[in-house]
Amino acid sequence: MNVPYRVLSLLRDNGPLSRAQLADRLEVPRPRLLAELDRLVATGKVLDAGPAASRGGRRSTLVRLDPGLRFAAVDLGASSIDIEITNGGLDPVASYSETADIRSGPVGILGRVSELLHKLGAKGHYTRLDAIGIGLPGPVSFRDGVPVSPPIMVGWNRYPVRDTLAREHDCPVVVDNDVNVMALGERHSGVARSVEHLLFVKIGSGIGSGMQHHGRIYRGAEGCAGDIGHIQVETEGPVCTCGNTGCLEAYFGGASLARDATAAALTGRSPALAARLAERGALTAVDVAECATGGDTAAIGLIRTGGQRVGQVLATLVSFMNPSMIVIGGGLAGLGYLLLAEIRSVVYKRSLPLATGNLPIVMSELGPRAGVVGAALLASELAYGGE
Repeated sequence: MNVPYRVLSLLRDNGPLSRAQLADRLEVPRPRLLAELDRLVATGKVLDAGPAASRGGRRSTLVRLDPGLRFAAVDLGASSIDIEITNGGLDPVASYSETADIRSGPVGILGRVSELLHKLGAKGHYTRLDAIGIGLPGPVSFRDGVPVSPPIMVGWNRYPVRDTLAREHDCPVVVDNDVNVMALGERHSGVARSVEHLLFVKIGSGIGSGMQHHGRIYRGAEGCAGDIGHIQVETEGPVCTCGNTGCLEAYFGGASLARDATAAALTGRSPALAARLAERGALTAVDVAECATGGDTAAIGLIRTGGQRVGQVLATLVSFMNPSMIVIGGGLAGLGYLLLAEIRSVVYKRSLPLATGNLPIVMSELGPRAGVVGAALLASELAYGGE
């Protein structure tokens, strides 16, 4: 048993605990626990926090994480940078978000990330960082800390993301796919708390999934498990960013939805979308959602068709993985109940009753924070010595 990691993770997830409580939960000999606590105090990770409430007899001493511990959580999207600084218990200390184009390349994007982190430090939100966790919108070699042939990240292939940030900030860094990171965040602090077999689906600029088996992320042999956006749903179809045709992502996702909404506006099938296109010059998923809420039949049809295609792929995954919960997140989760209802309808219809009889399919509780929460959790696992 990795006792130091277990101690630190218990304090992270539960707050201050007494030495007696730690001994009870860890089920290790008290002399060993006390020796490990002394080592953690010496390394500056934990502090004594005064006497605990009496349980009869001599009162035990409370132990807490050092309040100066700091983690940086970075969630990079196709068009955004989200950063959160947290304490050792993953409570947010500071946050910042801005738009950014991931296609501008790793030097510019990571340079901006470092600039923002230094600014947050200069404002007093941290003295030093104990670890950084970062999620990227593409396939990642978790072992090497680099993206691998990411379809929407031009110029990022094999770029040393982990090593670049580690040198700049003099702390350990962990890099993972953004959907894996979101799945970790949702299970730790969102609607999927303690769910053992979770399928988290991100529908944003692209589509991907994070899979947890017995509470642990399943990354596959090379780290690209869950890349469902490039599952072919039609043998003949539009060309996808990956170079193949008929992928799920080519039919539904931020760019695909904007494309189809524009076509509906230009062909006269949607007066509401046509009016918005004339006014704004371009359409987004937000326009589709708002027009659908207003009763526009073409906008409603686009969402329903997209939900059906996503449901078609998820039904296959349910039969293969048998998850205990499916959580829908990402920017297009803002399409709301109409999208969720279509996904549920197809999954429940096409999957076996044994797999769906007790299968909730729900929206993310954390919403846009899922990524930074998961990145902070990954950073803490690295700093606390998790496996």
